[in-house]
Amino acid sequence: MLIMLAALGCALPGLAAQPLPGLGAEEAGLTVSGISSGGYMAVQYQVAFSKQVRGAGIIAAGPYDCAEGSSLRALAHCMSPSAWAPPPKPAEIRPRMESRARLGLIDPPEGLADDRVWMLGGGADRTVEPPVMDALEAFYREWVPGDALRRVSLPDAGHAMISVADGKPNACNTSEPPYINRCGDFDAPGELLRHLLGKLEPARAAEPASLQAFDQRPFINGLPADISMAEQGFVYVPSTCQGGGCRVHVAFHGCRQGEDQIGRRFVEGAGYNPWAEANRLIVLYPQTIARNGWAAGSYRWVLNPKGCWDWWGYSAVDYATKNGPQMAAVHKMVERLQEEPGK
Repeated sequence: MLIMLAALGCALPGLAAQPLPGLGAEEAGLTVSGISSGGYMAVQYQVAFSKQVRGAGIIAAGPYDCAEGSSLRALAHCMSPSAWAPPPKPAEIRPRMESRARLGLIDPPEGLADDRVWMLGGGADRTVEPPVMDALEAFYREWVPGDALRRVSLPDAGHAMISVADGKPNACNTSEPPYINRCGDFDAPGELLRHLLGKLEPARAAEPASLQAFDQRPFINGLPADISMAEQGFVYVPSTCQGGGCRVHVAFHGCRQGEDQIGRRFVEGAGYNPWAEANRLIVLYPQTIARNGWAAGSYRWVLNPKGCWDWWGYSAVDYATKNGPQMAAVHKMVERLQEEPGK
């Protein structure tokens, strides 16, 4: 019996996570960012909830719903495009967005007009190639004022989060797990947060106790594994935010960067937490998991072996709308943070 109970405890690590607290966070001023599949997810979230989101930082990703529900299109048009498989143009994306807005599936695209956008691409990135970033810039220029849009290119950078916070980062030009690189003193989270939020206080050491695991299951309909999400996510809450009034930033990790694959390397080393600590900013780190077909306890086939966020339709046909199961789950997490403490 003891052996059976121990095995059950090991099989259900999510039971150890605490509920996500209501922190009375600001409802206005929500910002998002992401790397690779997380970058695509950040674009989707910003477009779907443009009434609430006020800025996005995108690293190595492309325009809204680039894949159009096709994994083959994702690999070609949206990662390694060619003359035969180019990224979508704004004129091709606009009618789809406007149609979805009329149906209430996303907020009206006009909500992007007051947003700020920061983009980063690496010259040595062979995973999401520069023409995809060109398409992302062209997409945003349809909706976002010129002075609110900033694109940064690092000629030597590979496909990775560029951080000064990780203890053992990869070299600048690499594209290997954990996909956290050091490129001199360039601090991607600091640069993007400064552009999105305005003047910031200098970063200071993150407090380990401020990084908390939380149970993602209450925000997901059904089994988290059925949409390739983890049972446990993370949130960084500075002590100054316990009483309410802080802004929220959602940081989407990339493929092969979830806790199941690299532990806490992303949530601790991506570089957001030192800025959050100094600037009364709550950072939400929702988590995916890798799925390669069937999983224990699941009756659904899911093919997501690298633990990517869904930007091509493996979780649902409406993945890029408010009704997308991952999108809806993250939105509920944000709403929970905005609830008053104690509720």
